[in-house]
Amino acid sequence: MKRTLFFIVFLSLSLGAMSQAPKYSNEFLAIGVGARSLGMANAQTSITNDVTSAYWNPAGLANQSSDIQIGLMHNEYFAGIAKYDYAGFSMRLDTAATIGVSVIRMGIDDIPNTINLYDNQGNINYNRITKFSAADYAMMFSYARKSKIKGLSYGGNVKLIFRQIGSFAKAYGFGLDVGIQYRTGKWLFGAMARDITTTFNAWTFDVSEDMKEVFEATGNDIPENSLEITLPRLNLGAGRYFRISNNISSLVALDLDMTFDGKRNTLIKSDPISIDPKLGVEFGFKDIVYLRGGIRNIQEETDFGDKKSITIEPNFGVGVKIKKMISIDYALTNIGDSYFYSNVFSLRIDLDRK
Repeated sequence: MKRTLFFIVFLSLSLGAMSQAPKYSNEFLAIGVGARSLGMANAQTSITNDVTSAYWNPAGLANQSSDIQIGLMHNEYFAGIAKYDYAGFSMRLDTAATIGVSVIRMGIDDIPNTINLYDNQGNINYNRITKFSAADYAMMFSYARKSKIKGLSYGGNVKLIFRQIGSFAKAYGFGLDVGIQYRTGKWLFGAMARDITTTFNAWTFDVSEDMKEVFEATGNDIPENSLEITLPRLNLGAGRYFRISNNISSLVALDLDMTFDGKRNTLIKSDPISIDPKLGVEFGFKDIVYLRGGIRNIQEETDFGDKKSITIEPNFGVGVKIKKMISIDYALTNIGDSYFYSNVFSLRIDLDRK
């Protein structure tokens, strides 16, 4: 029952995004990857420098510390109903260029299809119940390169998207991302432009006659083939390293997430530009153990007495690096901007050709 209800909400959001202003198209790509990043409230544009950079800012791939990196993450939300998976691979081609491949999946599996629950005589037949999945996939092919200007790197993603709701509906999409990073001394700066060409998802529907009858009997519209678009957004970031003592260091990062699709409930809001700031901090001990935190989703809320207040979403994380080869990270973070926090674990493996 939970899966069926969650699927109805999932389907409603998908169809709604196609018929209304595309503010929340491809939202599964707004969650983020890597427990380190999520523990720092997604403030990564200027500081990201590992395999997850393909997601946060592809320019950061040029600054990864090893020849080859592998990143993995699995998480479950809403009591295990929704599953979110990430796998990434990046490799240096030479001292200047790095390539990467990343795969992201968010899905709800084993959803009961009860459309044919009743037979032709009006009797309930549980054997007629089948199961299906509603899942979103994204594959990113990344390239990054250090420029001839010291400290400057740039990169880009080619992004392929596939979204599927059982055998009833599917969509194919394509988009491009570009990013730059500049590092000077202890300061780091970055910019990431997502979906710069506007990402298009072409939806097709396969509605059987039985489904049409059910849709008509329940007062629902029969979906039609359509085009869903994801508008560009811009992330600007700055960060700085601090050396507190011989064994303790810190890294502070600030991101400004800029959207251009109308007024949103963010700290800085206008029409058409809204800005959502994110602040993250990381403390490291001997470059082995890390403690992280951050705030994001700063909003103005109004209670039932029309009293307004500012709310923030705190995030927390820890990490450990084993023999400079294996990094295990944990984050306690709010994935869906709801009241429920999720426990996120991720793994990164560093390999050198020698």
